Amino acid sequence: MRGIKPLLDNVDVTLNPGDKIGLIGANGAGKSSLFGMLRGELHADLGTIDFPAKWRVAYVAQETPPLERSAIDYAIDGDVTLRRLEEELAFLESEPDTIDNGTLIGELYSALADADAYTVRSRAEQLLLGLGFTMAQMDQPVASFSGGWRMRLNLAQALMCPSDLLLLDEPTNHLDLDAIIWLEDWLKRYAGTLIVISHDRDFLDGVVNVIVHIDERKLKRYSGNYSDFERQRAAQMILAQSAMEKQARQRAHLESFINRFKAQASKARQAQSRIKALSKMEELAPLRAAAEFSFEFREPANAPNPLLVMEAVDAGYRIEDEKDYSITEKKIVSGINFSLQIGQRIGLLGVNGAGKSTLIKTIAGELEPLNGSSQFGKGLAIGYFAQHQVEMLRHDESPLWHLMHIAPTVREQELRNFLGSFNFNGTMVTSKIAPFSGGEKARLALALIVWQRPNLLLLDEPTNHLDLETREALTMALAQFEGTLVVVSHDRHLLRATTDQFIIVADGKLQPFDGDLDDYKDWLFKTKLDAKNAAANASLPPVKEKSASPVAPAATVSAVDKREQKKQEAEERQKLAARKKPIEQKIKKLEEQIAKRNAQKASVDEKLADPLIYDAANKKELKQLLADQTFYTKEVTQLEAEWLEQQEALEQVNS
Repeated sequence: MRGIKPLLDNVDVTLNPGDKIGLIGANGAGKSSLFGMLRGELHADLGTIDFPAKWRVAYVAQETPPLERSAIDYAIDGDVTLRRLEEELAFLESEPDTIDNGTLIGELYSALADADAYTVRSRAEQLLLGLGFTMAQMDQPVASFSGGWRMRLNLAQALMCPSDLLLLDEPTNHLDLDAIIWLEDWLKRYAGTLIVISHDRDFLDGVVNVIVHIDERKLKRYSGNYSDFERQRAAQMILAQSAMEKQARQRAHLESFINRFKAQASKARQAQSRIKALSKMEELAPLRAAAEFSFEFREPANAPNPLLVMEAVDAGYRIEDEKDYSITEKKIVSGINFSLQIGQRIGLLGVNGAGKSTLIKTIAGELEPLNGSSQFGKGLAIGYFAQHQVEMLRHDESPLWHLMHIAPTVREQELRNFLGSFNFNGTMVTSKIAPFSGGEKARLALALIVWQRPNLLLLDEPTNHLDLETREALTMALAQFEGTLVVVSHDRHLLRATTDQFIIVADGKLQPFDGDLDDYKDWLFKTKLDAKNAAANASLPPVKEKSASPVAPAATVSAVDKREQKKQEAEERQKLAARKKPIEQKIKKLEEQIAKRNAQKASVDEKLADPLIYDAANKKELKQLLADQTFYTKEVTQLEAEWLEQQEALEQVNS
């Protein structure tokens, strides 16, 4: 109980050693309080929490003092036992020699060896590199880092600590995508028991094998990852809920969008990823329909085409010297030739510091190009969500004040109704936002963007501070947004469900990325491996090169050989076409079948959207329609799975 509000009431759940548990629930449900009890900082009013007394518990500290201690030493401090042994050894070695001291010193050296003291620095370096630090940063004092980077150091401390139980509360909040992918891989190999609170569904899917859901002051255990939990909970809700009309409308709306997307899909690999994500949305429509919060973007204003054109643009910052007021240019991304067309949905990839936010700011007009030109189409309406958008709000003002500031001529009641749709009800509408949670402030920032009816959305880490339910609402809204979208996000589920193509910022350049997020993960690991090998090679002494042997001139290719080569190439093309033809025919047939079944299902959904069908007199017809809907949904799912298999087969033939 916190204050007079009971958070958990008569709960009972068993977790097994080695489980990797995702703890989920709405904001304020009691997740952090449960962590406080596991850490021994809070005590239950009734009942007990039991785990083996000898278990070593590791968790992330919430505060980081501004120490002069180096980052790597601070990370190693997480291994408390190792540091204690080092202190004892230093004390004994400073004392006058005695026989007893010699014995104790020998025992301490043995204990330090058991604690892997001789590899601790290299282990700490690997942790910090994985979390995004450079080798040079490791020797910098903790006090020199910003708040977000200090939280990464606290996470490094927790991972350095040998533990049987690891508690992580929103570990991805201060990480970018490459650091999240690294952490996910590290946690998969963690041998102890893990309990993690996270609002990142892809992270949960990749790490956990148990979900514990806090709902209505109860704990319920589900086997599997977060997607498994959603499917199980959706099935339960289908059995329990009576709101069939709302469910049918949501299904029809999602199916309409999915079908529109399929008609536009051009890149098979990216299309497959998107279709899978959207099909999952449709499958979970009952769960979405029952969600407490959802919203839609307003129909965008008419847009120019192209929306903007950037030619030979160098993006970066102009820095003024405080002494002589001279201007220095810091170039981040150079030689940008980029245009945005109506309807494009782009995910912007790149490692931390590559220049993603700089590029977004330049597109938004927040930064002037250092070189080159940017031309914006007439009628372009940009909705820009900056990485630190929440901090830009006026914390001493209310949600209503913020909306009136951008819509001064609109009736107050209309503004109140709009804010109500974003769950700002009652006194919240006119209250100062200072005490609001980070999620509530982020929701207000989104509401302000939605109100302005943008035809181009530029979103830089929009899910920061959002809980799972609000993230899902944003994902759904973006998936159905009719305008153009450019998004930077470490939320892979959001990227998969809302974008059609990826562009990567790497080595100071902007270039297309022809692949999906799995390919990007492979690219990240390869890039880090190449960098590691390059660093290792750089530390080796230079090798004297041998003089190159003269290369014999290539033999002249005869006309007969050329004809034979052309003949072989023609035969290869014919063989390739012969292998592709049956697959392409199968794909065409499947697309026709999918279109047919979707049309039949749309007809059923339209009938189910009619409120009159739920009258008692139409009970028999309703039963038949629901059976038809289930049949067509299953058929479409199977046909789409076959379509994906054939696309993969075609890709293999082409490769």
